[in-house]
Amino acid sequence: MNSTNSMNYLEHFRQTNALLEGHFILSSGLHSPNYLQCALALQYPADAAKFGKAIAAHFVNENIETVASPAIGGLIIGYAVAQALNVRFIWTERQSGEMTLRRGFSVRENERILVVEDVITTGGSTRECIAALESHGAKVTNAASIIDRSGGAADVGVPRIALVSLEVPSYKPEDCPLCEQGTEAVKPGSRTKN
Repeated sequence: MNSTNSMNYLEHFRQTNALLEGHFILSSGLHSPNYLQCALALQYPADAAKFGKAIAAHFVNENIETVASPAIGGLIIGYAVAQALNVRFIWTERQSGEMTLRRGFSVRENERILVVEDVITTGGSTRECIAALESHGAKVTNAASIIDRSGGAADVGVPRIALVSLEVPSYKPEDCPLCEQGTEAVKPGSRTKN
């Protein structure tokens, strides 16, 4: 991704207060001094469409049939990417702690799917989404996100791109220097560990 575009995308996060600084508990359970609240960055449809088109541009020649996202974080951006590619959009969600297809969604054998997430830290939600889709016979060919917090280190099992790649520190709770300093950890996201 062009570094100028990456800077513009990140600036949008700053302007919409979607890039927070403090002491946060991420959905992965890790602690971090930064938190990205993509819902704030995507609250206007025109902004979501801009990010969706930017991701879709990487996949116009990939014969993608469907875009899928893990709920809830990936829903807005996944839909925007599907709209830009003019393909259908579905999602997976947790039921009893396991990522699954629900709401009547189904996939065909070898259906070519792009999995889109808002932020990737460890890649866990993306991997779970891929596993759920592939267990029903789909072929997940690629993955994408707006932000990659891992600096490219997260492995989701398929080739992936991100509009912005950051190396944001994250720590196991027992190794967190912010905890050692006595600052309170806040969990701004919506997912809880099961």
